[in-house]
Amino acid sequence: MAATADRECVHSRLIDAPPARVFKAIADPTHLTRWFGPAGFSSTFHEFDFRPGGLWRVDLHGPDGKDYPNEYVFLDVVEPQRVVIEHLSPDGGHHFLLTITLAREGEGTRVGWRQVFDTAEHRDKVAAFVLPANEQNLDRLQAEVHNVQP
Repeated sequence: MAATADRECVHSRLIDAPPARVFKAIADPTHLTRWFGPAGFSSTFHEFDFRPGGLWRVDLHGPDGKDYPNEYVFLDVVEPQRVVIEHLSPDGGHHFLLTITLAREGEGTRVGWRQVFDTAEHRDKVAAFVLPANEQNLDRLQAEVHNVQP
């Protein structure tokens, strides 16, 4: 396996909720639509098949008034430990793998967020947007977990 450190954006957040609640915020489209995307973005889900091989098509609506269509495939889903998502790039532009891990830490959950791009050049090109956007995703996830029923 090739080293990926130069192609990664890696984040971690301790969330004050058990892994099952955090996982539900990821797996349930009612919750996911409330937090997925950077601050100021909203979303419209067109398809959400949460299983390995399942497709997720979503439009992110930016604060700039533009719509950003996205298409993903769930590669791995292990409740309540891990979700691996491939961001497809039919136009050859923005392809990556996102691995979200959930590990019990005390009374909470350590959420790992690891995004791996195809090349270091691509990672470097998008890092100024992606790094803060990923932290904003985690901020929004942390807030939404409190709306998830145990």
